[in-house]
Amino acid sequence: MDKFRNYEVVFSGLKEGKHKFQFEINKAFFELFETEQDFTNPRITAEVLMDKHSTFLEFWIKTEGVVTLVCDITNEEFDHPIENEIKVLVKFGEVYDDSDEDVITIPSTDHAFNVAQLIYEDVSLSIPMKKVSPNVDNEDLEILEKYSPKETEDQAGEEEIDPRWEALKKLKDKN
Repeated sequence: MDKFRNYEVVFSGLKEGKHKFQFEINKAFFELFETEQDFTNPRITAEVLMDKHSTFLEFWIKTEGVVTLVCDITNEEFDHPIENEIKVLVKFGEVYDDSDEDVITIPSTDHAFNVAQLIYEDVSLSIPMKKVSPNVDNEDLEILEKYSPKETEDQAGEEEIDPRWEALKKLKDKN
């Protein structure tokens, strides 16, 4: 049994037009992907709107909710809101092809489209690279700035060359 089966949008048998699907995304969803996450305790709703046409499908996937992150500065946990929306066009062809980020081709024999990977990517891209708690005050930022490594003039310009390489470079220039 396919572990992502609960995230299939079955389009065969549906009339042309718009159809709405909703998925609750929690810890169990992310465990299906067997990867390490930068967050815990996801409480997310994914709303999928599918517009079925005779020769293609349009999907709008909107994710909203909250995840728990660990602050990079204070190491305290805080809730971070997730809100993102993506649009994907699904067309029919011979074989599955997702090389284009906006257009996915699925075999014309398929009767359903699995949105699990799209939801996963949508949420993952909503997580900031730098995780700073809203409770971080200016005093914490000042301390961080005070003890952060500073760039010296030597580092700002060209890095100092090892003298051994400089000697070899002179030999190379003579030839």
